[in-house]
Amino acid sequence: MKTTKLKPMLGLAGGLALALCSLAQAAPPDWSKVPARTVTVFYPGVSPLEWITKGSEHGGARALRKGETCASCHDQEAADMGKKMASGQKIEPSPPKGKAGSIPVNVQAANDGTHLYLRFSWKQPPGGAEKMDAATQVKFGVMLEDNKIPGANLSGCWESCHADARTMPGSKDDKKTKYVKDGSLASGKYYDLMQWTSKGAKFDGHVADRRVMEGGKALVDAKGENKGGDWSVMFTRKLAGGADGDITLASGKTYNIGFAIHDDWSAGRFHQVSLGYTLGIDVKADITAAKQ
Repeated sequence: MKTTKLKPMLGLAGGLALALCSLAQAAPPDWSKVPARTVTVFYPGVSPLEWITKGSEHGGARALRKGETCASCHDQEAADMGKKMASGQKIEPSPPKGKAGSIPVNVQAANDGTHLYLRFSWKQPPGGAEKMDAATQVKFGVMLEDNKIPGANLSGCWESCHADARTMPGSKDDKKTKYVKDGSLASGKYYDLMQWTSKGAKFDGHVADRRVMEGGKALVDAKGENKGGDWSVMFTRKLAGGADGDITLASGKTYNIGFAIHDDWSAGRFHQVSLGYTLGIDVKADITAAKQ
């Protein structure tokens, strides 16, 4: 009888020990020792994939066809582009009042051999636009891609942004989300998606033939805070993934990364987005997650 009673207790203790061990292993790095890169996210207006690849409307379409990345052309002018689109000067028929054209974001990345850590920090810009999502002041999303989607290495997340998606002018389907042409989990043509919201919610999903905000098992935690107008958001993610839709990250390899801020209570396409960049795990890239 005594032995029978002890087994559940031992099992509980063992499970607790494993949980505590897992938490200890996922301790974030000392961010003061991790280099930061400033990436400007900008208001993109109505610039879906169909627009950026149409040479008669976007001069960079020719450069894309030659294999040049959007970032190689626009990294230093993202703030100016965002200003033009947020004001309605360019490709925005419904400019949101008070919308920040751009936000400079400090990006840091590191790994501990088991987890990837991403930290994003920025100052809250002036706002005043319509509260599209009155319950959520800020949403921060990150998309990772494993060099399987044609064009993702050039245009970043734009391969999931289409003219027929909801909130786009003329869209006839108010439920159509982001998607990848010919995307599927089986083919590997998908974006791994993580999102944090100022309500404290966190999502782990993917974008393939449609956007799915759940099902992933790689995200360990997502935290954010606002201290006097200074925002910081940190994601802790298992390198190994864990479910369909989770990209497996490995040391020595490079992946595509892009991110977006739904600032000032915004929703749908009315966000600020980054261009496409590379994320290296222990290898030099636009953003390098070195082992700490």
